[in-house]
Amino acid sequence: MLATAETADRPPRAAPAQACVLGLLVLAWAAAVGAGIWMLWRYANGPGPSGAAAAAWPGGSSLRPDPARPTLLLFLHPLCPCSRASVEELDVLLARAKIRPAVKALFVRPPGLEPGQERQGLWSSAAKIPGVELAVDADGVEARRFRAETSGHVLLFAPDGSLRFSGGITSARGHAGDNAGVSLVLERLIDPTLIPAAAPVFGCLLFDDLCAEKNP
Repeated sequence: MLATAETADRPPRAAPAQACVLGLLVLAWAAAVGAGIWMLWRYANGPGPSGAAAAAWPGGSSLRPDPARPTLLLFLHPLCPCSRASVEELDVLLARAKIRPAVKALFVRPPGLEPGQERQGLWSSAAKIPGVELAVDADGVEARRFRAETSGHVLLFAPDGSLRFSGGITSARGHAGDNAGVSLVLERLIDPTLIPAAAPVFGCLLFDDLCAEKNP
């Protein structure tokens, strides 16, 4: 039987098996894109460990709390790109504080990081904030004493050495702006009798010497 002109011009239909494979490829591509987006969202919104901070000023520390006003400690990984936002928020916090605390920014130099690498861009940014004392925490000795594990971890202590706040002062990784951490610190600067508060910390692990490479 000869094909008519109409049927001759009609394109051949894809075989059912080919259509099924094409559909599966499209679904796999969509799943991969969705997984990538989810992983990026999870990274941006996933806090680091912060729940085991010292409840009181450690007795063996070489640091001392200010006896006349609250003391705020900020632990930083010098290569953590997310912590730029923490330094920005520290500047905002101090500008808004009615009672200004003594502030120490401790730059952890984990094993594997060459001496001097901690004094890079993040160090310069923190040094520009009036009244902030900068120090190198070689091998994270003080960070371990205070049980800080994540870059951007803030600890606020009353003059008697009791912990009033433990956590971060950003709402996500590398995101500056209004957040619960800053508000909680400001409240406890005004009234140190408030119960201790906590907030998530967003940043690199303090003892990761390859922070910048692993967390672009």
